[in-house]
Amino acid sequence: MRSATVTPEGDRIRWVELPGQEPPRVYVHGLGATSPAYFTEVAVHPLLAGQRSLLVDLLGHGISDRPTAFDYTLESHADALAAGLTGAGVRGAELIAHSMGGSVAVVLAARHPHLVSRLVLIDANLDPIPPTPGSAGSSGIASYSEEEFVAGGWEEVRDRAGAHWWSTMRLAGREALHRSAVHLTRGTVPTMRELLMELSIPRTYLLPEADCPLPGSDALTAAGVSVVAIPDCGHNIMLDNPEAFVSATAEALADRGQEQSGPTCADRER
Repeated sequence: MRSATVTPEGDRIRWVELPGQEPPRVYVHGLGATSPAYFTEVAVHPLLAGQRSLLVDLLGHGISDRPTAFDYTLESHADALAAGLTGAGVRGAELIAHSMGGSVAVVLAARHPHLVSRLVLIDANLDPIPPTPGSAGSSGIASYSEEEFVAGGWEEVRDRAGAHWWSTMRLAGREALHRSAVHLTRGTVPTMRELLMELSIPRTYLLPEADCPLPGSDALTAAGVSVVAIPDCGHNIMLDNPEAFVSATAEALADRGQEQSGPTCADRER
């Protein structure tokens, strides 16, 4: 386990690091998750092993600090992650990022372009979404005020999330979890989708085949983003179908410019 100070108050981001070759590879988890739990199996798979790999926990999550004075906007998450990567001596990293982590990764690439050479986004949030009471995800968490969530709303979210997600969600600070969800649902200006389309680095977006078509996929493809459908999985693609995930990710990270031959949503609809 490694760590770096990422705020003026001394808060630290921590990660599990696997030794290997450069360029470094950085794995970033989603809301209420932790990168070692979600990515270790795929990071050590023969098709992905051998690179220096950092399985990073964002502030407020997992083994990283959980400051209550931090605002947990996507921009602040990205800047804290940038400080952690800089402290680790990382430049030009290949980012593999899930859900909210994908949103953070897009903002990181836009704000700190020297740190990111490629993006593989795993069913990432690209657009704002309305708060939805009763949902187990970010929209449900964001439907509470912070006071309501901290005082007991988190227990309702725990019961809706189920034991698997709660096993990592319970590690997150409650203020951190709520603020992260609120800012994820609000998104950024420009939106994460717009930021992604403006990037010039190789970009791949993985989504479950069952969720095809991805809204706006034609515009993403026209902007150079490879949109790849993964079969037999839900939102947690790397856990539900690790072999297909590894195959698609290895291809996305291969030295092939922005071309990818994996199945697209359009292929699945034919």
